[in-house]
Amino acid sequence: MSLIPAGLGALPRDVRVLMAARAARSLGQGAMVAAFALYLHALGFNASAIGAVLAAGAFFGAILTAIVGPLSDRRGRRGLLLVYEATTALAAAAALTIPDMHVLVVAAVVGGFGRGANGAAGPFAPVEQAWLARVLPRRDRGAVFSLNSALGFGGMALGAVLAAGAHLALHGTSLAVADRMLFVLPLAGAVTSFFLVLGAEDPDLPPPSAPATEQAERRRRENRHLAILSFANSLNGFGIGMVGPLMAYWFARRYGHDLASIGPAMALSFVLGAAGSIVAGRLAVRHGVVGAVWRMRLTGLILLTLTPLSPTFGLAAVLYAARAAFNQGTAGVRQALAAGLTDPRRRGLASTLNNLSLQIPRAAGPLAAGALIHGGHLELPFFIAAAFQLAYLIVYTRAFADQDRAVADGD
Repeated sequence: MSLIPAGLGALPRDVRVLMAARAARSLGQGAMVAAFALYLHALGFNASAIGAVLAAGAFFGAILTAIVGPLSDRRGRRGLLLVYEATTALAAAAALTIPDMHVLVVAAVVGGFGRGANGAAGPFAPVEQAWLARVLPRRDRGAVFSLNSALGFGGMALGAVLAAGAHLALHGTSLAVADRMLFVLPLAGAVTSFFLVLGAEDPDLPPPSAPATEQAERRRRENRHLAILSFANSLNGFGIGMVGPLMAYWFARRYGHDLASIGPAMALSFVLGAAGSIVAGRLAVRHGVVGAVWRMRLTGLILLTLTPLSPTFGLAAVLYAARAAFNQGTAGVRQALAAGLTDPRRRGLASTLNNLSLQIPRAAGPLAAGALIHGGHLELPFFIAAAFQLAYLIVYTRAFADQDRAVADGD
């Protein structure tokens, strides 16, 4: 059974353009997730310093998210996405062509290198999500957002494989040349995405249709939902930050492997994340978004807890990759739910709060995890992450079951 019954050709043109841009973008992101922390390690950065660079990028992204999401509700979407693509291209070009460590760190912070975003537009992701929600009916969002997420994971998998292949092909070449060449992928992805978005048509926002008193009541209800979502996401974000950004480096420290084997391991996690996105979309149709989320993420929590206990690299890689299918695979349906919490004129704000409440605590995660790994506590970040994500799952499930009923009733 196809996730989109009518096929991709039946989707609105802007949706197809944005999905193509995400696929192009994800190649560079996958390469950077697999290689960037290892590159910093090879340059002499310790675990705490690597965590600090990744955290700085996350905090910078959070500041941009707070600005551009609400701005998109008033100024439109396309221009903001074009700014993002151009900025990412400039950051990648600087890292590629200027062999200076200070330039590298600034480029990493501005470009978000090493953090990954599943192909989404980094801190500008709320703009992208609000745009998709504007042109999709609510009943289709879970399936389309899941497919969009799957495309991002697939592109990241290919990017991670390309990074590992480049590492092997350039073996024997100087570090300055071999590893800097990896920035070609995010540069090419950003340029491609720029021209794709340039050809899209940003739809106008509809005027308010409800009376003022009804709008005020609806806004109070929306604000309540957004506050709960932000609290739940803060728990989830810190848990993600404790593990995800430093995973390639953790593999290197725990098992002594390099990019040639870590790249394919990360690629496997992205491939299974793509498969999990498709499964989540189908489960959401049958059980609702919340029903899909708690079923999949509970399984992912168990796998996350088992990963640091693995005696071999191979087993740890398989467990981590399987965990991605159940955990990261729910990203699309969760974004679809968040986009439906407000009316169209506040979707930029809703997507901003959804992303920002993840990003800020996620930015703190690498700082804490880097310090723990530097101190030799290689298992503890996983257990802390699991505790926070369990708390998230409880809050999320209890708070948003009514959203599944609203979709089922056609609200």
